[in-house]
Amino acid sequence: MLKFVAQHDQMDCGPACLAMIAGHYGQVYPLQYLRDNSFLTREGVSLLSINEAAKKIGFQTFTALLNLEELHKQRDFFPCVLHWNQNHFLVLDRISKNIISGKYQYHIADPAHGWIKLSAAEFQQSWISNNDKGVVLFLKPTADFDNNIPPKIEQIKLNRIFKLLLPYKRQIALLFSLLLLGSIVSLIFPFLTEKLIDKGVNGKNLNLISLVLLAQLCLYVGSITIEIIRNWLMLYVGTKISITIISDFLKKILRLPIKFFDTKMLGDFNQRIQDNERIEDFLTSQSLITFFSMITFLVFFGVLWYYNLGIVAIYAILTGAALLWSFYWLRKRKIIDYYRFQQKGENQESIYEIINGVTEMKLNQFEDFKRMEWENIQQKLFKTNIRILKVNQFQVSGFDFINQIKNILVTFLAATLVVKGSMSLGELLAISYIIGQLNSPVNQLVGFFRSLQDARLSLERLNEVQNHKEEEQNHHKMLSFFSGLETADKPQGIHIKNLSFQYEGPKSPYVLKDISFLIPKGQVTAIVGASGSGKTTFMKLLLKFYAPSDGDIYYNEDNLNELSAKNLRENCGVVMQDGFIFSDTIERNIVTKDTDIDKQRLNNALIIANIKSFVAELPLGLSTKIGASGNGISGGQKQRILIARAVYKNPHYIFFDEATSALDAENEKIIHDNLQTFYKGKTAIVIAHRLSTVKNANQIIVLKHGKVVEIGTHHQLVQNRSDYFNLVKNQLELGN
Repeated sequence: MLKFVAQHDQMDCGPACLAMIAGHYGQVYPLQYLRDNSFLTREGVSLLSINEAAKKIGFQTFTALLNLEELHKQRDFFPCVLHWNQNHFLVLDRISKNIISGKYQYHIADPAHGWIKLSAAEFQQSWISNNDKGVVLFLKPTADFDNNIPPKIEQIKLNRIFKLLLPYKRQIALLFSLLLLGSIVSLIFPFLTEKLIDKGVNGKNLNLISLVLLAQLCLYVGSITIEIIRNWLMLYVGTKISITIISDFLKKILRLPIKFFDTKMLGDFNQRIQDNERIEDFLTSQSLITFFSMITFLVFFGVLWYYNLGIVAIYAILTGAALLWSFYWLRKRKIIDYYRFQQKGENQESIYEIINGVTEMKLNQFEDFKRMEWENIQQKLFKTNIRILKVNQFQVSGFDFINQIKNILVTFLAATLVVKGSMSLGELLAISYIIGQLNSPVNQLVGFFRSLQDARLSLERLNEVQNHKEEEQNHHKMLSFFSGLETADKPQGIHIKNLSFQYEGPKSPYVLKDISFLIPKGQVTAIVGASGSGKTTFMKLLLKFYAPSDGDIYYNEDNLNELSAKNLRENCGVVMQDGFIFSDTIERNIVTKDTDIDKQRLNNALIIANIKSFVAELPLGLSTKIGASGNGISGGQKQRILIARAVYKNPHYIFFDEATSALDAENEKIIHDNLQTFYKGKTAIVIAHRLSTVKNANQIIVLKHGKVVEIGTHHQLVQNRSDYFNLVKNQLELGN
């Protein structure tokens, strides 16, 4: 029987399918391992990548384009992976015939929705894509599959959750004391009730009645006081734990390489952070309250035992039946929770896109389409919530029904004993009170297991990042700027040796292919080429955003793989095409992490970026706050702030990717002239489409389709009348 695996993120369907089929043949692989080997991107995963990952874990694979009849003939190779609706992958487990109608039914394991049973018409509608045929990937285990040892799946243990409580031992101890006191107060009530009826009412003793009622009032006031203090303590501890969980999550993801973020959607991150509320609720509310509810339960159970053993037996049997019923439905609820997580992530992603893209939507009349897209997500979320509601209703209704039968039977038995004279009326009322008090801990126990399930699922999602390898490793070394005397045989600079790079694994297209050259130390190197030639990717490789697929990059004598990425970037002033402006002051956007601001360097950065006059005109000057992503400033002003940020660092290396593309000709010339002085003694790499800005570079490298086609100065390359000449002739009006 195929064991279902739900996808954790929006782009996980391919790895989840592979995990299900591997599990079917007896090997359990972590989803993250399959993600890594499927070369997942933010756009998802390709069939080619799933195929490569399957081969790596020992499957023999075969991809086919089949019609429905041909698919039926391949049942010996089920389960198999299907390409679904042109944008999704799922597993076809088996095909069966309906006993009544005789029609075929297709049993689908969809990582995003669970088990689905479809008719032939429904199946074809989503699977068929081209000339009445659909794409299918068959997988057959080889000897290597059985010999391979999958990485261990780290299980989230309860003690890992409870460790979060250790820093708050004093507050927890006080909470325990208050809960214990509350349990004792609850325990006194049934005995007071018995005395009230048997001694007070039946004995017609008004003084005793008054005394008992006064005692009940005092106990009630004490119970309220305990509840108030407990709520304050739970808020304090809960808030601190919530901050710890999210802070640890953020701390970890900020230590991960840039590549990690390429596979995640913003909504997935937001939903993970919001998941901390479920962990907080479990630790501060459910666990502590349930612990003392169980103590209360055992005490009251003992009291009930004291009153009548037959009543205890009926209560225990029916309570056990009610709990088994609840646990059965909890298992079903677990899978649906994954779907709700994904859909909430999609919902947040959609809202974020609508808000941030409102200008473009209005310009292109895209509003209705995007709104309808959001409504479709809401419909999916609604259907998932309906499924959860159904499960909860079955669970709660069945649990309450069994409880009600139990209450009726216990009441009937106790009433029978009163009629026969074996039990007093006061004891009957005390037993009724005890049964009511016993029901509450049982309900609390069910709530505890539901909360535990939620907390474990949430913690699993938050802790998925913990298994990722951090960018900084102990063996990484600092960037060296003094590696001996430079010679003709041993020039200093950045050495590129047989460098190749692919984004999506060994069978994907090359973005850069076998390029080799030297970026000389202390000189300006320009990189030019048509869009898509690999210029920006090359710069990202230099900054250690990605690791080369083949070949090496050396900073002087040091291989980039051995260098600390953090230290490297500390020594680089970078302006990327999509540079980010933070929601903060202009000053903070330029000096970034510096708390002790160097005013001279800041002033110099403002002058070089030609932004000093613009800042001076603002009422608050450098203290003027600008919006996230640069809202409130023009594209040119944004680029000048980014240039000032790079200049303020006064780095050894300068990397500019289209740093002046949004500037007018006058500003560009001023900044270009200012930068020539700043470049002295620094190694600079400048990427530009506007080739007038790279004319004075010491070296120009021309990329075409990921390969180096020319290297030289502007004058030499123009004389060659080749690719570079074709790029610049129209811009500089060189003619033919």
